[in-house]
Amino acid sequence: MPHPLLASAKDASKPVWLVTEQTWPDVAGQLPQLAQGFAKAQGFEGKAGSHCLLPGADGGLMGVVFGLNGADARHNDPFLVGKLPTLLPDGVYRFETDAPNPALATLAWLLGSYSFGRYRKRSEKSVRLVTPKDVDAEEVSHIANAVVTSRDLVNTPTSDLGPDGIEAAARRLAENHGASFTSIVGDDLLKQNFPMIHAVGRASAIPPRLIDFTWGKADAPCVTLVGKGVAFDTGGLDIKPASSMLLMRKDMGGAAATLALASMIMDAKLPVRLRVLIPAVENSISSNAFRPGDILASRKGISVEIGNTDAEGRLILADALALADEESPDLLVDFATLTGAARVALGPELPPFYTDDDALAADIARHGSSVNDPVWRMPLWTPYQSQLDSKFADMNNTGGPMGGSITAALFLRRFVAAAKAYVHFDIFAWNSSTKPARPEGGEVQAARAMFALLKERYGS
Repeated sequence: MPHPLLASAKDASKPVWLVTEQTWPDVAGQLPQLAQGFAKAQGFEGKAGSHCLLPGADGGLMGVVFGLNGADARHNDPFLVGKLPTLLPDGVYRFETDAPNPALATLAWLLGSYSFGRYRKRSEKSVRLVTPKDVDAEEVSHIANAVVTSRDLVNTPTSDLGPDGIEAAARRLAENHGASFTSIVGDDLLKQNFPMIHAVGRASAIPPRLIDFTWGKADAPCVTLVGKGVAFDTGGLDIKPASSMLLMRKDMGGAAATLALASMIMDAKLPVRLRVLIPAVENSISSNAFRPGDILASRKGISVEIGNTDAEGRLILADALALADEESPDLLVDFATLTGAARVALGPELPPFYTDDDALAADIARHGSSVNDPVWRMPLWTPYQSQLDSKFADMNNTGGPMGGSITAALFLRRFVAAAKAYVHFDIFAWNSSTKPARPEGGEVQAARAMFALLKERYGS
């Protein structure tokens, strides 16, 4: 069903004129004199992000004008109209002038309406939009719902979303779509050869686990998604400073992005065999926590010396990737809030991705741009592999003081050999400040870009 904030053309609605500084004079000339005069008195000039509520002759709301970026702007944000749901009074609205990208404008409207209300009363505003012509209301609704649900997961503190809570969320999604679901918990991880997932999560009061569900026909192209599900990261015995722990509930942002993408794939009924793997742990401190200097076995048989217990995400991903790789998927994708180095290199809004497949990289970049889900390719610079050398084991889990996002990606690549294509996303999963359609808090990054790619590759 369409999103509750989407209306039909049959519903009574107020017009929204989308203008630029260049087009505003022409649009203004078509408005009633009262509206023209009011907009002039308010100083409205069509500047990007500005708006003006226009009165009617009866004193009620006649319509709205809203400024977009002009063609000469250095950056055109297709999500700019996502400001409107926070600015407008309750009611139903329609775009009276065409949005540059109606589908993205509609999605921005829905995502801009989001607020996290689990622990305090959520706004009861109902600012609805008539679905623009030629926009697929069902698809936009599915994408928005997937993003919103995963934003809620990232925003939920670990007191209410530990490894078991991540499993519950994955199970709900799987059951809603008739997917087969399993979870390997606690010491069973050792019995089934996932030693690094177990080592990272064993100090927590909530046992570690590997979540695994599959959907789709067995003979369809195999797409496997792996998401880092660290419910909270203290850093382990290499403990983080207090300030660095404040956002560590978002360290399961990779799992949230994976579930968002899986939801989009299953809602769209793409003809693929989807497999989702989420190693879910809490990196805690206790007498049985793994230690710096420990040497861990891995599912793939590669021994790993622990240079730092705060580089735990790559350890749990490595076991999950090794499992995924065993069935040679057509495409293997992982999402992880993996390194601070990625933020230093590209900032919080532009996640790097890594792949050896040039054609896949070009497709990812193209789709990221087309759906306003920006990503940037970074190099798998093989000479940096030597930074992961260990004197006592096959490799160390940490590299040198620089290039940390690259060495993390190189670490993960060691555990993938048979997949026909592999890509790793090092995401931030958080909006540090509010922007149109992206309120401060948990965010889903790279999932929409990958859905657009998969839809192009496998859609009917």
